[in-house]
Order: sequence, then structure tokens, then C-alpha cells
Amino acid sequence: MIFAEFDARLDRGPGTVSVYAGRLGAPPTWARHTDATHYAASTMKLAVLAALHRAAEAGRLDPDAPVEVHNRFTSARPDAPPFSCARQYDNDAAVWDRFGDRATLRWLAERMIVRSSNLATNLVIEHVGLPALAEVWTLAGARHSVTGRGIEDLAAREAGITNLVTAADLAALLGAVATGATRPGPIASPAGCTAMLDVLCAQQVRQDVAEGLPAGTRLAHKNGWVRGVRHGAAVVFPDDTAPYLLVVCTTTPLSDGQGSDRADADARRLAADISARVWQARHDLTPAGSPATPPPARR
Repeated sequence: MIFAEFDARLDRGPGTVSVYAGRLGAPPTWARHTDATHYAASTMKLAVLAALHRAAEAGRLDPDAPVEVHNRFTSARPDAPPFSCARQYDNDAAVWDRFGDRATLRWLAERMIVRSSNLATNLVIEHVGLPALAEVWTLAGARHSVTGRGIEDLAAREAGITNLVTAADLAALLGAVATGATRPGPIASPAGCTAMLDVLCAQQVRQDVAEGLPAGTRLAHKNGWVRGVRHGAAVVFPDDTAPYLLVVCTTTPLSDGQGSDRADADARRLAADISARVWQARHDLTPAGSPATPPPARR
């Protein structure tokens, strides 16, 4: 196996590292703990983006109609009071600058991806609804991922309502969007999938997977991070071979204080190293249509 030496390195490290690497429409060439569940962090925003496009195409909402930018949301726990986002944990001042004003859902969805805005995410979820996110995961063929609540819905979190992803499910969703841009697929029309890829390619937080690629490489990317968690999910578009999927999910045991900062930096560097290794092997990935069976997911 072309990635065996890297698997051995990961076996020696702490926590759980999941990797899915392979061509679009083909079995993964490298599959490691692909069905292990991880806290989703901001990778759940991929499902939110897809749900918005599905709702727009079904005529359930107008993505270009302005909506109020507020910070009071209904909890996923039925008996809980409304919750709010904390501005200091958001990555995008542009959305907060419109607080009390109006913005379109299309613009909010873009900020949700390119700057990973939490406030924008909750506003989009408010309009598409949590059941629409569940539908997206089902249509993508996801087996374990769930988006059960908005960001910073602490009451729901305490009740065990959470957001989970696996590397295989993130690859399935991203793959469905990428292939759906060229032919009708389960997530959205080709025009809708192309629009989603354009937003993902405009990603401004170019860390982890993106850092392992040569400068200027096109990729449709969403990452996510919280204490102990660092994920990157991407479709990479090399100039000299077919596109490929790469998903890296890491969950690392943490200590307090500086230990958590170092663990995140290490996880970010690890994702970049994995990305660089897959890039080196990009010509050797299983071709689309190959009858080869995928390697068993390591547990």
C-alpha cells in the first residue's frame, strides 16, 4: 500500500486520525478509520450549504431575499430558552457588522463557508430547518453523520444533541456535490452544485489540507476546529491529473492551557503533511470506474 508508512506514523500518535483519499467516483485509495465519528466542528456547514441550495431549487425560499441579522435562536432542545452566539468565537466581523440590519441568505451562506461565520450559519439553519440538513446527509449516502443543533446551542449539547461527522460521510457529501456539477445528482442541480463548488473554492481560511498543497492549487475546501478537534475536507483539482477527494479528521486528547494550543498546531501540521503525501501520490490514486474494492476501514 502506497500509504502504509504514513499509517504506521499515525498509529504511534495520540487520539483518532481518520483519512479518506481517492478519486471522485472511485473507492478510496487510502481509508483509515473512515467510519469513526468525530465532533463535526465547522464541517457541518457543508450540509447547511447544500440544504440552502436544495430549498432554493424547490422554491421553499429565495436565497436573494434579505433576512434580519439577529442573534437569538430556538434551541434544538424543546424545553430550552433561546440561545445566542458569542462574537468572540466567530471568525467573521462582516456578518456582525450587519447586526440589526438585513442580508441575503446567499451572502450569509458564503460568509459561513469562506470565513466560517457561526452567526451566519445559525441564521441559515433558522431558515432551512434542521430536518433539511438530515435530508442532505441521507441523500449523500452518509451512514453516521448528524447535524442535530446549531452552533453554541449549549442546552441541546447538554441534552446529548450533537453534530457528528465521519471522514467517509464528508467524502460522500463533497463527492456528490463535485460530481453533481457535471451531471444530475442527489444533492442539487448541476448549476446548484457548481455554485457550491465556487463558494468552497473561495475559502479564505486556507489551513490544514490546503497548507499541504503547492501554492495556487485549486481546491473546494471546508475545515473546522475546536479544542481537541481539527478537520479538513476538500476536493483537490490538480492541473496534471483527475480531481481527488481528501478528508482528514483528527480528535486529540487535550490538556488545559498551552497544551491545547500545541495540540491544535500539531493536528493542523499533521493534516498538511497528509495532504502533501497524497499530493505526491496523486497520479497513483485508484481511477474512477475501477473494480477494486476499498481497503477496510481501520478501527
